[in-house]
Amino acid sequence: MHRKFIAFIVATAITITGVSASQARAADAKDILGGLAAIAIIGAGVHYYNKEKRKNRSTRHQTYTPQPYVAQPSYPVRPLPQHVARYDLPQQCLRTYNAYSNNHPLLAPKCLKKHYKHANSLPQECKVGFWNGNKVKRAYEPACLRQKGYRVVYK
Repeated sequence: MHRKFIAFIVATAITITGVSASQARAADAKDILGGLAAIAIIGAGVHYYNKEKRKNRSTRHQTYTPQPYVAQPSYPVRPLPQHVARYDLPQQCLRTYNAYSNNHPLLAPKCLKKHYKHANSLPQECKVGFWNGNKVKRAYEPACLRQKGYRVVYK
């Protein structure tokens, strides 16, 4: 778009210059025709240049080379700050209890005490009790803990 505009300006300038100069010399018909021929030659050159450029652009194929997939680690590269890491519960403590539900895992309290140093500060309202046939077992409900801001992560 800019090249066409510049070509138009140059052609106009040459035309005006040629006409002004030829009028100053008594306006010969040969001079006017010579100026118009020069403008036509310049215009044809600009047109040819733009045509070749468009042709090369349309025939040139850009090949897509996919970048190899680099898996990002699912754990943070830097250790989390203490006030944030405190809410990360170890995934290894998830257990399924037949007496509670076969497909609904709970967080085992003994495992949490062993692998999570803030186990004593977990909310007690998320602790559920269920009868296993011999005694009442207790464990933490992950959905309740999630609502309180905790998350189960691979450690």
